[in-house]
Amino acid sequence: MTDFTTPDWVKDAVFYQIFPDRFARSDRVGKPSHLEPWDSPPTVYGFKGGDLLGVLEHLDYLDDLGITAIYLNPIFQSAANHRYHTQDYYRVDPLLGGDGAFGRLLDAVHARGIRLILDGVFNHASRGFYQFYHTLENGAASPYLDWFHFDRRRLETGRRPAAYPDVRDHDGSPGNPNSREAFGYRAWWDLPALPEFNTDSPEVRRFLFDVARHWLEQGIDGWRLDVPACIDDDRFWQQFRTEVKDVNPEAYIVGEIASDATRWLQGDQFDGVMNYLFTKACLGFFGGAALDRDLLPPPLRPVKDSLGAAAFARRMEELLTMYPPEAALAQLNLLSSHDTPRFLTLVQHRKAILRLAVVFQMTYPGAPSIYYGDEIGMAGGPDPDCRRPFPWDESRWDHELRDFFKRCIALRRAHPALRRGRLVTLHAEDGLIVYLRSLSQDRLVIALNNSSTTHHLEVGVADHLSEGERLESLIHSGSARVVAGRIIGPVLAPYTASVFALDGGSPA
Repeated sequence: MTDFTTPDWVKDAVFYQIFPDRFARSDRVGKPSHLEPWDSPPTVYGFKGGDLLGVLEHLDYLDDLGITAIYLNPIFQSAANHRYHTQDYYRVDPLLGGDGAFGRLLDAVHARGIRLILDGVFNHASRGFYQFYHTLENGAASPYLDWFHFDRRRLETGRRPAAYPDVRDHDGSPGNPNSREAFGYRAWWDLPALPEFNTDSPEVRRFLFDVARHWLEQGIDGWRLDVPACIDDDRFWQQFRTEVKDVNPEAYIVGEIASDATRWLQGDQFDGVMNYLFTKACLGFFGGAALDRDLLPPPLRPVKDSLGAAAFARRMEELLTMYPPEAALAQLNLLSSHDTPRFLTLVQHRKAILRLAVVFQMTYPGAPSIYYGDEIGMAGGPDPDCRRPFPWDESRWDHELRDFFKRCIALRRAHPALRRGRLVTLHAEDGLIVYLRSLSQDRLVIALNNSSTTHHLEVGVADHLSEGERLESLIHSGSARVVAGRIIGPVLAPYTASVFALDGGSPA
């Protein structure tokens, strides 16, 4: 679409993803007595008691880090600690502080110029969702029967849906072939706790669109869409976009699509996607031989064998041309999420590799997203271990790593070329990648030495930089100069990066 535009603010944003039950707990939110100890290992069903006022009370922390946007995992009333089992789409979970806490948080983040997007779980609900529970009570007589995909033959014989099927028929594993027959309705991954909506129903569509509009009217800045490919209906998502943009044309719509998302990024559905293709490329190049492939979850499979510098450079350029330019600048570029082991764990706790990946993330087009705690060196394996509680005891933080994240974020925020400029690869060989980001007079050269070898920076730039131009390092001390059409610069130690700005450039 020639008129495809994405929210302008997203192009400049630095996101921070928060899993509400595990980020921070406020004494101002009443709690039940039976909570897991905050510092104990997370479990599949246990609650830690994190809440939205806890987030509010730590906004100074996020401000100091340089965050400009927050992505919250689901916050609506639910019987699950992750809240992807929605019971009431119009009510914030009381354990999180309820609607009042959310309103205070939203006002506080907006007062600081921070945006906030919510997780929209629109493919499936939960057994506690009112309309579904109504069908459990009334069977074929329920007026909400068309909201879900029931086995009508089962209902016609007088058998009601089974919300808690016999464990002999269902072992709780995704995709159990006996499960649908056992409980009589379609559920996401054949998990009985997650009945799927019948989005062909006009009533269901109206309900979901009204939910989307309601929270936008309350002031949220967009939606992250959970498993949207499971609603295999372009017209549904086209109408969703129309409804969202009608309330707020600058609202961000980002889908959880782990593969090629061309279908959804033509201007009539989403603005961007969670860029797992970016994540996989980073794991293949920066992780390389250090990558623990046995830990890779479905969204990150397959990661190809270790990517060399040239292959990675080609891939990062391909990802920029895969989608329209507006979508490319609105991708949510992540290294970790609640669905994956943390990047640091996947690369076997090699922090030098994480630092290289962060430099790349902050100097590449698209909106970088930090999963809470990555900046202080939090580790975590597969779910639920990747959802550990944030340790607010600062003696447990890697302060040097956090300071590095801060410098990289500040660098991105200071230079429009890193957010909106063009990218040109200057060199990609032997583990060394050098690329140029430029926008008008703001020009930066980024050098990443992802190898165990020391590299002397000497790269041809005759077509891009003028003879004699001087470049100052923005991360480490040192400078470089263009001599005989080549950048001549300092030594790059193994697994280090440098970002150089043209002396006399004009960052914002």
